[in-house]
Amino acid sequence: MIFDTKTRTQPISKEAVWGAWKHVRRGSRGNGGVDRVSADMINANPRKYLYPLWNRLASGSYMPSAVKEVGIPKSDGTRRMLGIPTLCDRVAQEVIRCELEYIVEPLFHPSSFGYRPRRNAFDALNQCAKYSWERWYVVDLDIKGFFDNIDHEVMMSILEKYTDKKHILLYCSRWLQAPLLKRSGNRLEKREKGTPQGGVISPLLSNLFLHEVFDKWMQEFHSIMVFERYCDDIVIHTRSLEQSYFILNAVRNRFKQHQLSLNEEKTKIVYCDRHARFHKESKDVSCSFDFLGYTFKPRKCAKDNGELFWGFGPAISIKSQSRILQYIKSLEITQHTDLSLKQVATLLRPKLLGWIHYYGRHRLKAMDQMFQALNHRLIRFLQKKHKFTSYICRPSKRQFAVSEFEIGYYYSRWA
Repeated sequence: MIFDTKTRTQPISKEAVWGAWKHVRRGSRGNGGVDRVSADMINANPRKYLYPLWNRLASGSYMPSAVKEVGIPKSDGTRRMLGIPTLCDRVAQEVIRCELEYIVEPLFHPSSFGYRPRRNAFDALNQCAKYSWERWYVVDLDIKGFFDNIDHEVMMSILEKYTDKKHILLYCSRWLQAPLLKRSGNRLEKREKGTPQGGVISPLLSNLFLHEVFDKWMQEFHSIMVFERYCDDIVIHTRSLEQSYFILNAVRNRFKQHQLSLNEEKTKIVYCDRHARFHKESKDVSCSFDFLGYTFKPRKCAKDNGELFWGFGPAISIKSQSRILQYIKSLEITQHTDLSLKQVATLLRPKLLGWIHYYGRHRLKAMDQMFQALNHRLIRFLQKKHKFTSYICRPSKRQFAVSEFEIGYYYSRWA
């Protein structure tokens, strides 16, 4: 043998590395991180990349590469900074993530929904809608720069409570401390806090951090209250305004003890009774809140017999609608008259199905504005392509040259 098996000091097998690569490969697009090694390059010669990776992981000599900084736009016009590891680093993180998840997943709180197997955002939304009907108040928490402000010492002390496996502690510590390559591309920045969004291990570490800091603490000291947490998005349901202020101050102090702070501009107390549109406790208490792309507020609901009544429930938020409309506008459909309607349908169908599947789960009718804007652009596209103007598009009166039903029919038939 070329390598002596006695040098393998860490219990990591070749099979674990290969399984992690197959998992990472399914979600890989384009090049990886700073080394610019792509999934196609690894596929073409896996032994060249994966065997040395396993060798270093198993011997304890593995050191992660720098993390590449990438900015993505946020709904408020700013940019969210992500840290993208190399593909080999993602494979290594997936190996440790699988092992660590097996240990900590059974311990997580049932009201934690983000980045967990067999749980998703719909579960969190359904539970939030249920408790919003049962309890009159909500404390909508926003943690200020959560991923960027996780203290490394606190994170490692929490991790040590749940596992004593040396290779997990060793590699998690190295990933937390991996330097960041700034967007300018010529400067490495040492990181003393934070776990970069974009890494495979980051969601699990952040869940473990908030499990210890928030979930477990709530269950032990404030078990009469209920909440939903999707990663760092937290909603607490209370029965009175006094209880809301009490738990808000308690959470603020709890986070301060663990080097975190609340975004006071976005954190708020909400009166979520169905009659909130007529009455509020004070001007400081809102009557709506956003959670996972939905807005919860008083709305008209219909019983099975058609009778209308006021309720409190979710529908697509204004921010989500604006982001979708901005995307539709950026496509500039009317300028691409060289495409056929079938090609346009093929282009739009994946996005439309995704929007309808997620935002249409609660109150599909609230997406009318989005469909009207899309229909308007499709009709303008057909008018320019076929050079006819006999039909007038009036979205406000829902008078279209091509009806919504026909467009939906074309999408399903052609795409």
